[in-house]
Amino acid sequence: MKSPLLLLALLLPLAVAAQAPLKSSEVKQPDGWDRDLALTIPQDLNPDPHILEINLEAVIKEMEIVPGKKTKVWTYNGTLPGPLIKANVGDRLIVHFKNSLPMATSIHWHGLRVPNDMDGVPGMTQPMVEPGQTFTYDFVLPDAGTFWYHPHVDSAAQVGYGLYGALIVNDPNEPKIPGDELVLVFSDMSIDDNGELLGPKEGGRFGDLFGREGTVVLVNGKVLPTLTVRQGKQQRWRVINASRTRYFTLRYKRSPLVIVGSDGGLIEKSRTVDEIKLVPAERHDFVFTPPDAPNSEGVFKWYPTDRGFGSTYNRLAEDIMKIKTVNEPRVTPDPVPEQLRTIVPIDTRGAKEREMNLTIGYDRDDNVSMGINGVNYKDAPPIMAKVGTTEVWTIRNDTDFNHPFHLHGFFFQEVTPANGVMQWKDTIDVPQHTQKKIVVKFDDRPGMWMYHCHILDHADVGMMGHLHLIN
Repeated sequence: MKSPLLLLALLLPLAVAAQAPLKSSEVKQPDGWDRDLALTIPQDLNPDPHILEINLEAVIKEMEIVPGKKTKVWTYNGTLPGPLIKANVGDRLIVHFKNSLPMATSIHWHGLRVPNDMDGVPGMTQPMVEPGQTFTYDFVLPDAGTFWYHPHVDSAAQVGYGLYGALIVNDPNEPKIPGDELVLVFSDMSIDDNGELLGPKEGGRFGDLFGREGTVVLVNGKVLPTLTVRQGKQQRWRVINASRTRYFTLRYKRSPLVIVGSDGGLIEKSRTVDEIKLVPAERHDFVFTPPDAPNSEGVFKWYPTDRGFGSTYNRLAEDIMKIKTVNEPRVTPDPVPEQLRTIVPIDTRGAKEREMNLTIGYDRDDNVSMGINGVNYKDAPPIMAKVGTTEVWTIRNDTDFNHPFHLHGFFFQEVTPANGVMQWKDTIDVPQHTQKKIVVKFDDRPGMWMYHCHILDHADVGMMGHLHLIN
């Protein structure tokens, strides 16, 4: 007969093992965890698994954005945001687009390295899609990452009215990132007390100068939706700032957020932060580990961001998403890989250097007139570059406002990478009275390509330019 001490020694490891928390990867998300945030998936019209063919219609739909009020929202396929387009790298995307709006529009595929005639800029890469007309976008998806789509006609108005959607390109060969995927589109909308959309020029000259932030903040088209979580059960958030002006500084009780991706897909090495800042048009991909005890509720907040004169004055944090933790035992988070990919710095030897000064002035009628190197877009000739060449751009901002600089059609690198981590970007913030230096190599896609401030009110009053890429 075994002694009591021997039995205790044999049974103790089993008892400890039975009480040890499960790993995050060993359990499912709570039932209905993302129900309040789910995006519409469009019907695939093509049986080929490597071709995603969809219909997309720009149409006005009456929706309840503010509780108890009806708003006529501009949408894609009647949803806000538009349908979530998901495919794999190398797949072909065919979009049969119809414009059922009362004005012309187009679709720009933000961040995607598409052929020039698919970039969605009327007057430069395609004709306008007039009311009742159609246009087919057809291209191969060359890069994995988190992207989005929106109009490039009266962009501040049309994006502000609700025309935007997410586009996710997966790469099955990428390192395994822990957590179930959640696509979150952050935006805002200007709605009056009656539920009517405010005009795109609300605020006049001040609105042009400051940029127009909406009266309500939206997460996947909703005011204060609920996300259901389990303590320790990881989620991979792909977040997009689809607002026309608003910067999003986001954090949750200073809990760790592990960044794994940016505009151009995975970054070189993961890094842990306690808050995320998203400038208009920018994306981040990170792992969120719910920290709260079981059977509790918290609130994910938006925090004011200093983006220039008056941008934080007398402003408080805003609740934007409820976090509900279910009454289930905590699970143990899985490790996030440190090394994610290899990104070779672009060779700058022999690169052409350019300086772009972002400027603010006034025209002869005392209207706000922004530009690049002191020239408003409507008066600016294109800059010329050749296929296969490399250029280093110094983007200087001597104004009193930040400007998120976006280049169409190409990824670039920051010459001195932020936080020392190599990543591919298409949008970069240039804070007031600073400068950023970027390097870009032009591949074989000649044509006219836009670059502009992605505070869309600033672009509308002239802070844009275009690059003529030739063979």
